[in-house]
Amino acid sequence: MPEATDLLDLRVAQPGDLPFLFDLYCDVRGPEVSAWGWPAIQRDAFLRMQFEAQRRGYEAAYPEAIHHIVLCGGEAIGHRLAASTREGMRLVDIALLAAHRKRGIGSRLIRQLMDDCRGSRSALRLQVLRGNPVQGLYRRLGFTETGADQMYIEMAWTPERGPST
Repeated sequence: MPEATDLLDLRVAQPGDLPFLFDLYCDVRGPEVSAWGWPAIQRDAFLRMQFEAQRRGYEAAYPEAIHHIVLCGGEAIGHRLAASTREGMRLVDIALLAAHRKRGIGSRLIRQLMDDCRGSRSALRLQVLRGNPVQGLYRRLGFTETGADQMYIEMAWTPERGPST
């Protein structure tokens, strides 16, 4: 039986993907927001507002970004947003539905970008919320901290740091 990572494919996101992307956003942020004890209507309105703010913010900050829908066996399971910048490649956002996390899929998606950066001899940069456990994955992949503020840690990987495999 093939591994989940063997069935992966990417396709460019389309306007029709917005409902899936909102569901994905809710899958990622919903548990956190639900813990606040708000009524469902308030929680859902907040999630919709935050989703739209994030989407518009990314579009404004990274208008040339490539937005991919991650497919596993043809089914949409996540997204990856990456942009070329003067400093190299930036992983703007990556998310997978909960049922597909911790299966090596995120690592494979990041390694693809690392391989692209290796070919162009450029850095891969990202920003992660302090306390987010995904920092461990980034460190295992060879990312190092390059800066921080009260909310976020800036991390980078460069081809000189070794293989992405």
